[in-house]
Amino acid sequence: MKLIDLLTPEFIKVPLQGRNKIEVIKELIDVIAEQGLVDEKEKALQAVLDREKIMTTGVGHGVAIPHCKYKCPRFAIALGVHPEGVDFESLDQKPAHIIFLLIGPEDDPGTHVRLLSRISRIIMKEEVRSRILQSSSPQEIYEILKAEESQYFELSA
Repeated sequence: MKLIDLLTPEFIKVPLQGRNKIEVIKELIDVIAEQGLVDEKEKALQAVLDREKIMTTGVGHGVAIPHCKYKCPRFAIALGVHPEGVDFESLDQKPAHIIFLLIGPEDDPGTHVRLLSRISRIIMKEEVRSRILQSSSPQEIYEILKAEESQYFELSA
């Protein structure tokens, strides 16, 4: 499995409209729900927010990776870009402009961790972040991630 197998252009939203962390997470859950992978959006939102209470998912460098385990048929990832940035209480106290949302089945914590690791590894490269922020379409962002991920081994499920 590769990140780009899950994060196709249909799961990428440019730009995000929300004014705060909760609104942005709701937008990304809507993206996943539109693809039929989440049927109870409020419960999914609560699962993400419960995870946020443990520790912020604002990892710094303008990136947040909210995530949770939730009853869903398979892993789902959505990506949004917010031009102004949103306060995610990030470790570096800077707003998040690139937000990945990962929702995964409750019974596969290993793949969940591997996907989080892959997202982190790719997005922590300044050049990748810069190119994503300059992109104007989901397809363009998908191509950036595809090219970057081609350098890594496939994730085992």
